[in-house]
This record gives sequence, structure tokens and C-alpha cells, in this order.
Amino acid sequence: MVIMALDHTRDLLHVSSLTQSPTDLKTTTPILFFTRWITYLCAPVFVFLSGASAYLSSKKKANMADNRKFLLKRGLWLIVLEFTLVNFALWFDFQFRILMLQVIAAIGAGLIVLSGLIKISPGKTGIIALLIIFTHNLLQYVPNSGNTFVNVLMNLFFRPGVQQVSPGFMFFISYPLIPWIAIMLLGFASGRIFEQPEAEQKRKLISFGIISLTLFLVIRSINIYGDPSQWKVGKDTMYTILSFLNVTKYPPSLLFVLLFLGIMFLLLSYADRLPGKLQHIISVYGKVPLFYYLLHLYLIRLSVFIMVFAQGFGWKDLLFGPFQFGRPASGSGISLGLVYLVWLAIVILLYPLCKWYGDYKQLNRHKWWLRYL
Repeated sequence: MVIMALDHTRDLLHVSSLTQSPTDLKTTTPILFFTRWITYLCAPVFVFLSGASAYLSSKKKANMADNRKFLLKRGLWLIVLEFTLVNFALWFDFQFRILMLQVIAAIGAGLIVLSGLIKISPGKTGIIALLIIFTHNLLQYVPNSGNTFVNVLMNLFFRPGVQQVSPGFMFFISYPLIPWIAIMLLGFASGRIFEQPEAEQKRKLISFGIISLTLFLVIRSINIYGDPSQWKVGKDTMYTILSFLNVTKYPPSLLFVLLFLGIMFLLLSYADRLPGKLQHIISVYGKVPLFYYLLHLYLIRLSVFIMVFAQGFGWKDLLFGPFQFGRPASGSGISLGLVYLVWLAIVILLYPLCKWYGDYKQLNRHKWWLRYL
């Protein structure tokens, strides 16, 4: 939750975010690359743990119909939030000329799928997930179709893309559903790990982490399959390493999943070794993830306005609409160092709000609507 805010702060405020990709090795710097790369952990971990949480939640409910109903409603609610409050925070466009399907809607779609697969054993669910994760990169060799309907389906399920629905409205699918749903299904199948005794849980998490990272190193070294972008020897050792680590998130390639879920497994295995005070602070954010997600987007949006007005621009200079973030066409933005300072300020400001809301939820468990925020 904390490092996710860094990525969104950089996206909306960094001086080069409108013109430069931080993972383009022709123009990036190591610090800019890793500022983006470290946040790659966020989406797969969110999606995986959403699946694991759905598994653990299902074990608490004796009535499967109630569990299915909750997953379905929760999934639909997340999709609604994505295309309303989340999209508005990103584009600040009252005309809603663009809707973007990203991680919140992908999680929502995954919960809807899980609501239909709840009767299937976790083992079978895991097999389905692994088959998708290990084989979907074969589609990179399939050329685009000349059929518009086929292209729409490919964008929705497998490949990112923009669909121009009308002259004044477009639909941007940045999180094609099938690869992300597969990660959620894998999380659901792995939920059993978190029911086991701590020692066994830790052993399995470490084992899965080592296996995932070993597979990543082997497959990436072969440099044939697993990611649309092959690694190359760079201008120096650092840029060769960057190329090796520069895996594809949109959609999440096999190598992307192996690398970042591998890191996740190892982090989870050592989470209990963090100092108690740090665990407490982090858990404050983690107990109210959706509340935090929505608030942090609007705080960053407020920061954009503060930045551009402080830099001498007026309201008439701001551009809103598809792929514009309420910034002038040029001349706005802050350095990467200042991005880090704004990020830390936003995270600190959110702490008391998340603490208050977490305590409120704890004291008002009988209020059903709190389960949806």
C-alpha cells in the first residue's frame, strides 16, 4: 500500500512522467527505473492476496451460497468504484471521455469468477491458474486480427489496448482480465498455506519463493519464452541488469509473475521479523486497503493542483481528458527527489485517517456496509 503511492505520485507529478517511460532503457536512469520497478510488486501482490483472502473468508462461512453472494457483490462493487471514483481521481474529467480498466476492476472481475468457481477444489483452481500463467505468453506470437470484435475480446481478456467507442469516448484496458484473474486463482489455491502452523507456513513460503525466483532466472537467461521483451547486453553492467529485470507488466508476463510473486513469498515469510512498531504502522494501512486507495488518489490529485498553481499556471492552462492528468501541455512537474518527499508526506497524512477508520470498523462490525470499504 505504501510503495503503491510512490508510483502514482511519480505518475502524476514527475516532470517527465507525461513524456518519458521510466522503463525505457534508452532514456531512463537507474534511480528512475527502480522507482517504477519496485512498485511492480503492488498489483500482483494485491491480486494474489485478494484471492487468498477470498479463500480464508470462504472458510468462515458455513453457507456456500452466502459466500458466493458476497464475492459477487464485492466484485461488482469494485468494478463500479473503478469506473467512477477511481477514474475521476485519475483524469479529473467531468465528461468521463475515457474509462480505464485497471487493478481494482481486475480484482473485482476475479472475485466474480471466484464466486462461480467456489465449489471447485483449491487444487484444481491452482492447476487452472498455473496453466494460464505459463501458457498465455504464447498469444504474443498471434498477430492482431482484422476483426474488430475479436480485437475487442483480445484487449479485454489478454492484451492491453484502447477501444474508441465514439468520437468523444474511449475505453482503455490496461489490465487484461485473464492473466490477472489467474493470479487471483493462484492466490485462492494458496490460501491453505495461511491456515497452517507458523513454522510450516514459513517453510512453504520460502520454498515457493526460491522456486519462483529460480524459474525466473533460468527462463529469463534462456531468453526465448516468458516475456515479449528479451533482455540485451547494455552499455554497461548496470544497464544489462536493468534489461534483465525489465519484464512486462501489461499484461503480466510469465517472467513478471515468477519474479514478483517470488519476491512476495519471501517477504511474507519474513514479515513477522519486522520490528513490532513497524509492523503496527504498516498494518494500519493494510487493514483499510480500499479506503487508503481511494484517499491516496485524491490527495495526489490535490497535490497536482497545488503544484501547477505554485508553478504559475492558471486553470485555463490545465488539460483534462484522455491521457491528460490536469497538467499543462509542458513546463509543469517536479524532480524525482521532490516526488519522494511528496509521497512520504501523503503516506504520513493518511496514517491518522486510516487509524481512525480502522478503529471505527473494529467497533462497528455489525454495520454491513463497512465490509465494502
